[in-house]
Amino acid sequence: MSIRAPPRLLELAGQSLLRDEALAISALEELPTELFPPLFMEAFTGRHRETLKAMVQAWPFTRLPLGSLMKTPHLETLQAVLEGLDVLLAQKVRPRSWKLQVLDFRNVDQNFWRIWSGARALGCSPKSTIKRQTAEDCPRMGAKQPLKVSVDLCLKETALDAFHSCLLLWVKQRGSSLHLCCKKLRTFAMPVPNIRMVLNAVELGCLQELELKGGCSLLALARLAPHLGQMSHLRKLVLSHIYMPACIFLEDKVQFVTQFTSQFLRLNYLQKLSMDSVFFLEGHLNQVLWYVKTPLETLSITHCLLSESDLKHLSWCPSTRQLKDLDLSGVRLTNLRLEPLQVLLENVAASLVTLSLEDCGIVDPQLSAILPALSSCTQLTTVIFCGNPVSMAALENLLRHTARLSRLRLGLFPAPRESYDAQGSLHRGRFAQLCAELMQMLRGLGQPGRVLFRTTPCPRCGNCVFYDTKPSQCHCGMPA
Repeated sequence: MSIRAPPRLLELAGQSLLRDEALAISALEELPTELFPPLFMEAFTGRHRETLKAMVQAWPFTRLPLGSLMKTPHLETLQAVLEGLDVLLAQKVRPRSWKLQVLDFRNVDQNFWRIWSGARALGCSPKSTIKRQTAEDCPRMGAKQPLKVSVDLCLKETALDAFHSCLLLWVKQRGSSLHLCCKKLRTFAMPVPNIRMVLNAVELGCLQELELKGGCSLLALARLAPHLGQMSHLRKLVLSHIYMPACIFLEDKVQFVTQFTSQFLRLNYLQKLSMDSVFFLEGHLNQVLWYVKTPLETLSITHCLLSESDLKHLSWCPSTRQLKDLDLSGVRLTNLRLEPLQVLLENVAASLVTLSLEDCGIVDPQLSAILPALSSCTQLTTVIFCGNPVSMAALENLLRHTARLSRLRLGLFPAPRESYDAQGSLHRGRFAQLCAELMQMLRGLGQPGRVLFRTTPCPRCGNCVFYDTKPSQCHCGMPA
């Protein structure tokens, strides 16, 4: 049974002061700087609206990290903070006492509150916090700077929730007196008009990560193109489940793809590009990659249809020459020649760290074609190759090549094809025997990292069986 620690003297003093809000507000002018954060925390937790409004106006630091206090957003508390800011923004001349420059809704600065509430933080103190905030955010005196509002947005379903609706409406109504800085924006099944409304509210030049997942069509992407072109500092772009209209002419498809991807020319900092279940890619990958002029570090094309010409463009494209992470999981390669993939692996041999070719349908002859190039990727730390129907002999050959990779820390490989019967059902005893033989071979070769073998999903429970030192148990308890 745990015993709750008694409240500290500082907490008791704050609680006592807040019992009389008028007294608390009048005391702010004489309140020492170090007492502001703990009193603000008490007022925030107790939802003392009038005190919060007054404390925001008198805040003695350049940054107010509100996000780390808002585990569950509370609309009335948000409105109290915004009403306090309105009093500041209404002043035509900036008073010397006005220190606040950044209202931060991101959950990124929990140390600030722990330090000022008396908790210990490694290598940090209240004085160092003041110094760091001043150095980062202090405005030029005499000039009225826009108030910076920092927020990371994760928007789901069909409409904005009350918290985000209130915040975005407030920002829109305050115009040039505010600067809404959103570095990370993720949307899940959001209608395009709502996405555009959000993009119109934020400073697009601040965006560093954009994820559009579900509910978007190719036509919708084309309509978002003007916004994408203004995201001059975008580093990561994720597109997921982008569907094709039921009826579309080829000329229109080419036009819409070009309209969106041509904006990549403006993305001078793009490093990570991820496309999952993007159904317009087949035959058009050249249009996507042609406009990427920066060297990509991460390229993920998963669960998409690609043609041989797409693979060729992938291997020739200058932006793919310095990849660290390459993921082609779920791209069916069974009927394609893999010489372009071999060329790509040769081009990135000096930089590639992780490679995932999971569930690509690669068969023995195709694997043999890419093995020499794979062996030259000496920086690889992770190789994922499970879900490909290769034989015991081909798997042995693959493992002999990967065992030479001194930096390899994790390899995930498929169960040998011989582990299954003629109907495709797993024979667990045979699977265990073959994996034991492969493990013994790897020990003889001095395999530096961890190796696991994975079966196809169980027809009963949908889970896979893994072999590390022995086979894992199926969730449905299917016997060997």
